[in-house]
This record gives sequence, structure tokens and C-alpha cells, in this order.
Amino acid sequence: MLVVIVEVVVKSECATKFMAATEENAKASLREPGVARFDVLRDASVPERFLLVEVYRNADAAAAHKTTEHYSRWRDTVADMMQKPRSSIRYANVFPEENGWDSAKR
Repeated sequence: MLVVIVEVVVKSECATKFMAATEENAKASLREPGVARFDVLRDASVPERFLLVEVYRNADAAAAHKTTEHYSRWRDTVADMMQKPRSSIRYANVFPEENGWDSAKR
């Protein structure tokens, strides 16, 4: 399992459009066979800051995600909405075990 945490800080006037584009991307991502989970979180105290929690079955699934039409559309749509470039950190899963992520698939 590979967990990628992406932080995005958007311009305040773009938050609603960013959320719509990101939700569309997340829903499409969940249909990818290698995606176990794709969560979108908004900071309760800094509403311009979002976290995307992306859980992939393996590194190949993460790489395949970057080649999808919906990811490319999202990337291009939100590029000008950001206050600064997005950042990401990759994590190795500890818990739950791989089959524990299945219940999170929507």
C-alpha cells in the first residue's frame, strides 16, 4: 500500500470551484482498480487549505492514476487556483492491513 498526502492551498475566491473539481476527480479516482481510498479534507481553521489522502494498492497504481484523463483535467483546472504549488508526501501503510482499506471504497 502507498499512501500519498497532498496539501493544496487555494486562493480564497477559488475554494468552491476547487472543491467541485476535486470531488469530481476523487469520485473518478475511486473507480480505478488500484485506488483503495481517495479522501478530500478541508482545514477547519484555514478554509483555503485542503488535504487529499490518496491510498493506492502499489506504486504502479499511483503512477497509473497520473495518466488518467480525469487527473489531467483536474490538474489543469486547478492549476491557477493555487496560492502556491501543491506538495505531497508518500507514506508506507502500517495499519489497517491492506484488506482493511476495502470498506472505505465508495
